[in-house]
Amino acid sequence: MSGLTGKPVRKQPLLKALMRLPIWLYRWNLGWLMGGRFLMLTHTGRKSGLERQAVIEVVGHDEETGAYFVASGWGAKSDWYRNVQKTPRVKVQVRNRRYEALAGTISVGEAETRLWAYARRYPAAFRELTGLMLSERLPATPENARRLAESIPVVALRPV
Repeated sequence: MSGLTGKPVRKQPLLKALMRLPIWLYRWNLGWLMGGRFLMLTHTGRKSGLERQAVIEVVGHDEETGAYFVASGWGAKSDWYRNVQKTPRVKVQVRNRRYEALAGTISVGEAETRLWAYARRYPAAFRELTGLMLSERLPATPENARRLAESIPVVALRPV
């Protein structure tokens, strides 16, 4: 991408550091500050084979099984999503709890159920998510949860 001068636009170091701040909070054992609404996913790079980390918003949690559900906000193009497709064995940290899990994309029907529950709990966040993913800020309705579920993958992180 080029700026007005025709030179490549570089990400500002401060902005890059701020974007990585949540990862550092988890590394410093301060994950509890993120609450249960976010988790840190440690996954294996599909090309490098190296350990990678991403902090992702939780769209659902199954108390009975311990599974967490996360949506790939950048769709199937997201690096972490592509990585877990290749190597589904991951590590999850929520607050200060850590466990190993298997990542797997859930069906559109189950994703719709999870996203509708999320939309009811966090209507403003749902509106922002639809704005990013569907280019249209939509109200929290079952129909819009279905549209979102059909547009982005939702992944279950099930403890092993």
